Amino acid sequence: MNGASGLPALRKVLREARERIQVNPDELKEARRRRDLIRYVLRQEFGSDSRTYTNGSVAHRDALTPLTDVDLGIVVPNPDGEFGLYANGPGKLQDRAANAIRDKLKEEFPSLRVYNSEKRKRSVFVSFGAPVDPDEKDFTADVIIALDHPWAGLWIPNHDSWDRSDPETHTRLVREAHKSSNDNFARTIRLLKHWSRRHSKPLCSWNIKALGLASLSEDMDQLDGMMAWFDHAINDLAWRDTPDPAGVAGSISIPGDRTELVRKLTAARAKLKEAIDYANDGYDVLAVQALATFFNDRDMLPPPPEEEATKQQVKRQADLRAKTATTASAVVAAPLVRDRTPVRSWAP
Repeated sequence: MNGASGLPALRKVLREARERIQVNPDELKEARRRRDLIRYVLRQEFGSDSRTYTNGSVAHRDALTPLTDVDLGIVVPNPDGEFGLYANGPGKLQDRAANAIRDKLKEEFPSLRVYNSEKRKRSVFVSFGAPVDPDEKDFTADVIIALDHPWAGLWIPNHDSWDRSDPETHTRLVREAHKSSNDNFARTIRLLKHWSRRHSKPLCSWNIKALGLASLSEDMDQLDGMMAWFDHAINDLAWRDTPDPAGVAGSISIPGDRTELVRKLTAARAKLKEAIDYANDGYDVLAVQALATFFNDRDMLPPPPEEEATKQQVKRQADLRAKTATTASAVVAAPLVRDRTPVRSWAP
C-alpha cells in the first residue's frame, strides 16, 4: 500500500484501477477524427443551415477502453415542414446521410459499410471495418438525423416516425457536471459503467448518467459518489423509471425485471460498503479484496493474494472476539443502579 492505509489507501487502489479502464489517448484522438470526418460530410450534404451535435461516451468524456464506437447527430433544416411527426418520416433524410457518408469515406476506409435499415430504430449505422483499438475487430458510429422541435429539444427518428428528445441538453448537463466536479463526475460514471459492463449491463449507460446527474454532487470523490449513486438508484428505480434530465423525452426504461434490478443494485452496494468499512477499520487487504469482488475484473483490479486476505481475516476475527470480551466485562463490572424518580428540591 506504499505507506498509505485506510480510506486513502483504498482511494489509491481505486484510482489505479480506474486508470486501467480509461481510453488510450491515441484511441480517443482517432475516434474524434473519424467522428469529425462524418460531421464534415453531413454538413456538406445538408448545408450551412444544419448543425451537428455530439453525444455518447466520447462527448461526455466517460468512455471506457476498448473504444468501439462514437455517437453524433445532425439537425437538418426543415423550412417547408416536409418532415415531422405529422409529415414524412426520416427515411429520405437517412438515405441522403448514408449515401453521402458512403461516397465520401469509402476511399479512406475500403471496408466501410453504412446501414440504413428499417430494422434500426434511430440511427444510420456506420461500420468503418477498421478498429481504433488493435485488439478489437471494428469501430462504428451511430448517426442521428434530427429536426428542431418547435418548443424544446429535437425530433429524432423512431423507425419511420419521430420521437422527442434533447441530446444537446443531455451533453451540456453532463459536461457541466464534469467541469464543476473537477472531473469526479466523469470518473465516477466511468467506474459505474464498468461495474455494469462486468455484471451483465443491468442499466444502459445513459440511465447510469441520468441517475448520476440526480445524485452526485461537486464535492464527492469516486468512493462517496458511487455510494451516493447506489443509494439514489436503489430508492428511485424501486418504484419508477428514470426521468429524462432534460424534461423533454419520456422516462428511461429498464431492460429487465425491476425487482431483480433492485436486488442486484442492493447486493453491489453492500459489497462496496463492505470495502469502505474494512478500510475504515484498518483492514486494508480485506478492503481491496471486497472492492475487487465488487468490480469482478481481475485485469482492472486484481484481488490481493489469498494468503494475505486469510491472514487479515483471522486477525479481524480475533479483534472482534477481543472487543466482544471487553464489552462483556464492562457490562458485568458496571454497578447496578436503581431507577429513581427525580426530586425537585425547590418543590412546595
